Amino acid sequence: QVHLVESGGGLVQAGGSLRLSCAASGRTFDTSVMGWFRQTPGKEREFVAGIPWSGGTASYTDAVKGRFTIIRGNALNTVYLQMNSLKPEDTAAYYCYANVVGVRCWGQGTQVSVSS
Repeated sequence: QVHLVESGGGLVQAGGSLRLSCAASGRTFDTSVMGWFRQTPGKEREFVAGIPWSGGTASYTDAVKGRFTIIRGNALNTVYLQMNSLKPEDTAAYYCYANVVGVRCWGQGTQVSVSS
């Protein structure tokens, strides 16, 4: 299907910023949506942001609205998550996803840790 590789995670102080990147390869021409989920230990993976690949309005979970921005890259099949004003509760493993002909593909995840 589609192979996704994330990068850009790390440790940052509260109030700081990070930019996550996700590069897709493979059957990318069938991609309809790309975006990000996040997960903390013992909890279900939760939606963070998504953007239609053919154009359209991005969507965000309420917890990150006004702080995070999902961006389609100039390079084909690349998506970024610009995270500003980070909070300790944003600490999680962040996973890139792509919806490809009704199938959701996942990256391996990148850890974001925000210290108080």
